[in-house]
Amino acid sequence: MNPMPQLIPILRQLCLSGVLDSLEVRTKQAVTEQMSHTEFLAMLLQDEVARREQKKLAMRIRRGNFRPDKTLETYDFGFNPNINRAQIQDLATCRFIEERVSVVIVGPCGTGKSHIAQGLANIAARNGRDVLFTNQTRLFGILQEARITNTYERKLAQLAKLDLLVIDDFAIKPLRTPQDEDFHELIAERYERKATIITSNLDLPEWPQAFPNKLLGSATIDRIRHGAYVVILEGTSFRATKPIPERKTYRKIQTKE
Repeated sequence: MNPMPQLIPILRQLCLSGVLDSLEVRTKQAVTEQMSHTEFLAMLLQDEVARREQKKLAMRIRRGNFRPDKTLETYDFGFNPNINRAQIQDLATCRFIEERVSVVIVGPCGTGKSHIAQGLANIAARNGRDVLFTNQTRLFGILQEARITNTYERKLAQLAKLDLLVIDDFAIKPLRTPQDEDFHELIAERYERKATIITSNLDLPEWPQAFPNKLLGSATIDRIRHGAYVVILEGTSFRATKPIPERKTYRKIQTKE
């Protein structure tokens, strides 16, 4: 007797309908390998756990707003040999998340700051962490919209409790009021509680120039720098344009009529 008709509603009731995806294949495998009932059951449950973990990871990546293909495995460390690869690999252990400190990645345009930041975000997501990747413009847009809709405190709390917040292109343009206040509040809420990655084209000594309120900027930067890991990227840009080949000239061939 085929047990599938009886199994389907039971598995759905137990929220185990994913078992059906591998049940037929695993049944044949169990027969071929002469597995015991407990071995067969364990294999099915391991499949279900793996399926659920993969589904959770896909959701974390989707909510995190970072590209799944931007990983440290796909980063070309050979392009800029001066990059401290050992430092990046140390950050890939995600110890900085446990330490609840910041990672500051600075360097010229095109040196791979965003790629490394997203690579670390990918690793954090694989380790079950809630992550959000955003840039300065988008972040301030989110907070401004929250102010308009009277949901600022709720949105700030959501951003503050993320295991890892990645802010890309910080100070790509000067902050305005109340952007500097919003940024300070966010950093203050996360300070010594959660980890933050910030990328910037500006060197750290230049960051105060981005704040209209120098005192507020100093307090914000001080919190970011406390215990932070600083990654300095140098070298040429990945986005360097390729030379355009010279256009060849051709003589027009006249044919006799």
